[in-house]
Amino acid sequence: MLEENIVLKWVHRFGIDSLNDLLIHSSALRGFHHEEENQEQITLIDENHEEENQEQITLIDENHEEENQEQITLIDENHEEENQGQITLIDENHEEENQEQIRLESLKTLENLEETNCESNYLKISNNNEVFNTKQDSNQVNQYIETPKLPLPNIKNLRKWINKDKKAS
Repeated sequence: MLEENIVLKWVHRFGIDSLNDLLIHSSALRGFHHEEENQEQITLIDENHEEENQEQITLIDENHEEENQEQITLIDENHEEENQGQITLIDENHEEENQEQIRLESLKTLENLEETNCESNYLKISNNNEVFNTKQDSNQVNQYIETPKLPLPNIKNLRKWINKDKKAS
């Protein structure tokens, strides 16, 4: 009905001969109107596609983030297990080294005890010889007394033993 009103006003104002101009303008207007509608639809479709694309991108990003987080967690767990294994090996190695050091210190202590016992035995024998010599000297002044042969001490203590023997005579 609106179109009829427009056509009537056009004919009344410009005449019937100009009706073709109106049809050309109206088809151009329709084309323009269709173009506007098409543009609006294209805009709506683009907006809709953009929203869908953004949602898909967000979902993909979230999925990748979850996968990356899972991979990072797996890598961290793997590194933690490797580090724990290395720490255990290092601890075992240190424990073995400490046990070896304890054994060496025990051997040194045992050697020192043996040295001390040898020196103590030597001193006892020396004291016994001196007492015996003193008794012999008092009973027989010119008689030669042969000293008993002492057991050889540890090779490490041989120099000390020789020096002490020189001082004693």
